[in-house]
Amino acid sequence: MNKKDIIKNIDGYSEKIIEISHKVWEYAELSLKEVKSAALYIKELEEEGFTVETGQAGISTAFSGTYVSGSGKPVIGILGEFDALSGLSQKAGSAIKEEVEVNGCGHGCGHNMLGAGAFGAAVAVKKYLEETGKDGTIIFFGCPGEEGGAAKTFMARGGLWKSIDAALTWHPGRSNEITTGTNNSCTQVLYKFNGVAAHAAGNPEKGRSALDAVELMNVGVNYLREHMKSDFRIHYAMVDGGGLSPNVVQPHASVLYMIRSNLVKDTLELQDRVDKCAEGAALMTETQLERIFVDGTANTVPNTTLEKLVYENMKEVPLPKYTDEEWAFATALDANCPESSDIPGQGAKYNQEIKKEVAALSEGGKKVLNDFLMPFYTGNNFSPGSTDVGDVSWQTPAVQFNAVTFTAHAPGHSWQNVSSGASSIGDKGTIYAAKVLACSAVDLFEKPEIIEAAKTELKERLDGEEYLCPIPDGAEPYIVEE
Repeated sequence: MNKKDIIKNIDGYSEKIIEISHKVWEYAELSLKEVKSAALYIKELEEEGFTVETGQAGISTAFSGTYVSGSGKPVIGILGEFDALSGLSQKAGSAIKEEVEVNGCGHGCGHNMLGAGAFGAAVAVKKYLEETGKDGTIIFFGCPGEEGGAAKTFMARGGLWKSIDAALTWHPGRSNEITTGTNNSCTQVLYKFNGVAAHAAGNPEKGRSALDAVELMNVGVNYLREHMKSDFRIHYAMVDGGGLSPNVVQPHASVLYMIRSNLVKDTLELQDRVDKCAEGAALMTETQLERIFVDGTANTVPNTTLEKLVYENMKEVPLPKYTDEEWAFATALDANCPESSDIPGQGAKYNQEIKKEVAALSEGGKKVLNDFLMPFYTGNNFSPGSTDVGDVSWQTPAVQFNAVTFTAHAPGHSWQNVSSGASSIGDKGTIYAAKVLACSAVDLFEKPEIIEAAKTELKERLDGEEYLCPIPDGAEPYIVEE
């Protein structure tokens, strides 16, 4: 079986892949609540003959599907995600903002496509192993809670990723390119204050305001911003304002904080300082503080060996072709996106030759669909965002790439992305990604020396540094209530 056969098999299986993507898009379940989505994948994995293990790392919606051939070595993991985001309900294939459900959820990051494409690749690789009799193991990992829950980090805390030889994944995006460089680590902590209710006019002296505590904490953290490094980040969201009655001293209030920096050790040090702001606020207001660790992720360790491998397959797999109707939809949708004259792609930001090439391909950044493959770029560039793929990359060689599923100027986590995510444009990107993942995995089975080179590179990059898990021992997965 060659790669043309694998591509043909995925084409023949594309209806199932798209069906799964659209069902998960419709479910639109939040982090660690992906009950229907997980059940769908588990059912499909079992029907395809995978051995399924549920409850990975103690998370009810985390699972894996494994197929072993011969000696079972090497072991390749393909990572899938399927959680949605709040407040992004949107009609599919619409160029204007149209909520399906008021304040409902939506796949603004495209994880419905991410999981479906990864699943399709795993099925194709299983068929390759069956038909060739090649030694090896393929595992599809169902990883919930990327947007808040960090299942991959909980798995890393238990050393799970050390048991596989390489990890492959992709992400829906605005361009076809390799993801390279590193990013921020992060932690999320929920601070819940409990006070004493009282009549705000009649006997305010009897009350102890939890809302005051939250506000004082926020003020303290805002003063802290002057005394942290310029590339550190602190974000927060009020998740409980204490109620709707201003004439009652609020007896409860909560705030969720996210702390970011490149290295986990720096994030944890900054987290300690934010904790002190919370403790001080509780002291000032005579309220009780409950600190709940929600999640955390590490920075990514890039792997050029795997990046080159995947890029060669991105070149080999035919790119999607779009119909006149799809171009018309993309044009209408992109017109409702923020204007931008930026040249797309990571490489364009750091390499002048690549910038010139991409400027021509993207018509000066004006093209509404980046229907071309970005030039290969690898480097130590930095992204301020965070992902729990980073934790995987500390324990095994890992690689991620982007495939076009959104219009060229669509904002991240947007209704525009939700609209594209169950459109034919999103479907085509999902199938392309499945083919690239499957062909890349097959290369690793056919050429195990690439795995050894990737492992050597990871060891050299770490240079003796051990993985520091941002999730403390004893912390359990926590679902932040809406």
